[in-house]
Amino acid sequence: MRPAPALDPNRLSERRPFARGLRAGLPVLLIVALGIYLVRFKSAPVTTHPVALGEVREEVLGTGTLEARVKTTISPRVLERIAEVLVDQGDRVEAGQLLVRLDDAESRRQVAIAEAGLASALATVERVRADEARAQAVLQQARLNHKRVEGLAASRTVAQSDLDGAIESLRVAEADLSRSQAAIAEAQGQGVTAEKNLLYRREQMDFTSIRSPYGGLVTRRDRDAGEIVVPGAALLQLVSTNEIWISAWVDESAMAGLRPGLPARVVFRAQPERTYAGEVARLGREADPETREFVVDVRLDGLPPHWMTGMRAEVFIETGRRTGVPALPPRFLLWRGGRPGVFVEEKGRAAWRDLTLGLRGREAVEVLRGLSPGDRVLAPAGPEPSPLVPGRRVRPT
Repeated sequence: MRPAPALDPNRLSERRPFARGLRAGLPVLLIVALGIYLVRFKSAPVTTHPVALGEVREEVLGTGTLEARVKTTISPRVLERIAEVLVDQGDRVEAGQLLVRLDDAESRRQVAIAEAGLASALATVERVRADEARAQAVLQQARLNHKRVEGLAASRTVAQSDLDGAIESLRVAEADLSRSQAAIAEAQGQGVTAEKNLLYRREQMDFTSIRSPYGGLVTRRDRDAGEIVVPGAALLQLVSTNEIWISAWVDESAMAGLRPGLPARVVFRAQPERTYAGEVARLGREADPETREFVVDVRLDGLPPHWMTGMRAEVFIETGRRTGVPALPPRFLLWRGGRPGVFVEEKGRAAWRDLTLGLRGREAVEVLRGLSPGDRVLAPAGPEPSPLVPGRRVRPT
């Protein structure tokens, strides 16, 4: 038997770097092999959707509240005690209906005093008119006497003193008439003042009966009987039911595509299972400096059975619609490098397609280029879906 050859130390030192490199690259080789296996051999569960011609609606989303176009805070115009509140929140009222009655005892007394003052002023007018009639009669007599004495004085039948007395009597009578006429003007002015004061007092008394300015709905009651209220204090909140709409906040970037008359649909958070139709009534012209949103008022065709102002709702305003175009559900859409695309099924494998999009709706996206009717788009499925890669086998679930 020949002895074993001795190991050459130089050869051992040459093999060690190779062994170390093999051990370091083995995990990478295993990962690559696993990736090749997953892509080429193991199929991934996917959800498929056939591309078909359909309808795409592009919508702008806004969030807002239900509001009345006309709303009023009912408040008193005088300082007084509330005698009675005749309506409550939730009550419907008609135009002119009595809502709140204030204590009017003091106002009635003031009206009575004003009526007495007016009666006294009218009596004074009648008295000074009688004085005027007397002054006119005295003046007429003085004129006749002056004329007679003046004729006698011309023939030197009476003395000069008699003529002077007649002239003085005439001037006194004229002055008395002027004074009576001035008293009439003064009495008439006092009568007008008394009449205006009576109208004012009656108006003040009318202010104790607070009536509805229009037909509507009482949404809030703030006061009860017995409370002292000052002018301007809130008693009731009243809204007109002639026009109720949604005031929605919309991002300013959507301004260019909006205009009055566009169709809209409204979903109330209190009733998410139902959609209410409407249309854009008007656009706000001021954006919030912080959120960069502006108000869009949407008029509704109907209201929930149990509605209230301030209800929250989502508003979807339709800015575009196309029919008979390739439509794609948004959940199948992917983005790579800022460009949209989808995975489609080609011979049992996933293939990437770049897309050119048109209108983008909440339920469907218009595809201008990249897909044709009949193509089947893919999305990962399963409890732990893994992302798709081009060339990987797929298994529709």
